Amino acid sequence: MRAPHLHDTLQRFCLGAFAVFVRELDEGTDLPFSFEEHGSIGRPTLYEYRPLVRGFVEARADRLFERLDIQDAISDLQREPAARIFAHAHEGSVKDERRALYRSVLVPLLVKTAEGCGGFDWDDTAFARAYEELEGSLFGDGHSYAAVAPLVGLSVGQQIELGDGIRVRVAATGELAAMWPEASGLLPRDFGREVDRLAVLELERSLPAGTAEAPDAPGELADAVTAIRLATSAPVAAGPVLFERLDWRPLGIRPVLPIAATAPPGEPTRLDPFRASVASDLRVRLGVADDDARLGDALDRWELALFQPEPFRAEQLRHALEAALGEGDGVWAAAMRGAALLGATADERSLLAERLREPDCELLRRLLVAVLLSDDRRELIRELDETLLGGAAPARDLQQRAS
Repeated sequence: MRAPHLHDTLQRFCLGAFAVFVRELDEGTDLPFSFEEHGSIGRPTLYEYRPLVRGFVEARADRLFERLDIQDAISDLQREPAARIFAHAHEGSVKDERRALYRSVLVPLLVKTAEGCGGFDWDDTAFARAYEELEGSLFGDGHSYAAVAPLVGLSVGQQIELGDGIRVRVAATGELAAMWPEASGLLPRDFGREVDRLAVLELERSLPAGTAEAPDAPGELADAVTAIRLATSAPVAAGPVLFERLDWRPLGIRPVLPIAATAPPGEPTRLDPFRASVASDLRVRLGVADDDARLGDALDRWELALFQPEPFRAEQLRHALEAALGEGDGVWAAAMRGAALLGATADERSLLAERLREPDCELLRRLLVAVLLSDDRRELIRELDETLLGGAAPARDLQQRAS
């Protein structure tokens, strides 16, 4: 035991909370139970009956906040710098570290203890296990962070690595419900039952000791969704929420960014290794858009166009084309440059130049992939202008990977 004083303080906090809950149950309040169904393709459906102690505790957590034993526990936690990452992940726009520590450390400890007890009949062993897990998280050499979001719109046959600890993999049966019992009500319809609704998008990172901020999981997973949409043309969406854990303890549930959580129209597809490698490269290259306002605008407009009806879609796509390759010369110049970028022969370029005057989402997707995979957008535009004047054609691999 690394911190006996913290153990005693947190045990008093849990005992006090259990006493409040037992009194409430004795007065006639019911502890709800769930009857959960875990379905999977080709296997029998499994059912699980469990007390919903997490929801019961969290619904009453705010009432307990002002209790003296809770304030003592929070004060002891504030003396531990290692607890800051838990608090900062929950502070959001309201910088209230005491309440954040309560929500991110004390309430999960209370939930873990209650789940180990199967309710609110106190068991020293259940608390000891929960506290040991918490102490390992607080005082270990570092932290293991992960965020998992359901992924719909494509299928995978094996785990696909997208780089920087981001991957697409098949979800294990019941893995989200095991750590977050309320997850069943937060998953996309038919998740786990359809071929294109079996995968998750996962971000996993090792954080050094002393880290105070969790990764920006909503932003990083949204970029991964955009990269997959660009690489596959699939109607991919993640969410609507992502599930965070720290050192294999539930940390929180956060919304996925709306643009990534909404599925565009289209037919589901399979993420094969080739397109996965393109998606991996695109995810890295999306960071370039942060320093290139025109490219960022083109990507935003293309992705918004996926969800819009005509005539708004056509207008967005024309603006996206001009932002990507117009460089102040207008849509016509952008169309000519796009034809030179995507076309391998004079006939292909002539046809593409005509189509790019009123581009569709798929054609602009191919163009944006080629632009992103080039080393420098402005240098690419210069090379395309030289090509139009009779110079060398752009690299063939850009055309092939954009197909």
